[in-house]
Amino acid sequence: MNAPSGHPGPVRLLLVDDHTIVREGLTRILEQGGEGWSVCDASSGFQALEELRRQPFDVVIADLSMPGMSGLELIRRVRAGSPRLPILVLSMHAEEEYALRAFQSGANGYITKDSASLELVAAVHKLLRGGAHVTSSIAERVMQRLNGTAAVPEHARLSNRELEVLRRLVDGQRPTDIAEALHLSIKTISTHKSRIMKRLNITSTAGLMRYGFQHGLGQDSTPDDAALAAPLLPEAPA
Repeated sequence: MNAPSGHPGPVRLLLVDDHTIVREGLTRILEQGGEGWSVCDASSGFQALEELRRQPFDVVIADLSMPGMSGLELIRRVRAGSPRLPILVLSMHAEEEYALRAFQSGANGYITKDSASLELVAAVHKLLRGGAHVTSSIAERVMQRLNGTAAVPEHARLSNRELEVLRRLVDGQRPTDIAEALHLSIKTISTHKSRIMKRLNITSTAGLMRYGFQHGLGQDSTPDDAALAAPLLPEAPA
């Protein structure tokens, strides 16, 4: 499949991730499994928007956790300017809260990085055909949340920015590091932290980290970057 139905020429993909080694590994997977797909990469949400202004793409593949503009904000901006452009989230987070927020922001698909070598090419094919895709391990939990058979966690009450700050705190980042990464002031980060603790009814940083680990909000599920960089051959698309 060289192009979606009714679209002349090769399929053009925009890959957005702030880690060079991850972009290289994912590009290799896409080029080996996509039959002539053209992959352009961007290291930030801002660079991705600039690429979208310069040339058209058929699918955007974006990480959620990036410095500056978050993946969720990028999804909203892309969707506002290109309502029909398929967006696939490729994230380290296997917690359903992130998938729900990605879909609410306008994503068409969500897969985890540890399944990229097996699912990425098939997921892109699905989006090109106008479908949607979500990693099976997350799909069941998302459905349970949507149909009310699973409890809604306390962190579902946090804003997208607060959830990002919480994730970074759980990962052991200092407020100064978080402020620099998100292009915010230390005072703003402190305010976010205070609100997070109040909403979760937690009184200490240690308690915040304990909560985050219990709910899979850290990076424990992040795949080895070297594994993504390896020249893996993906399974044939479904």
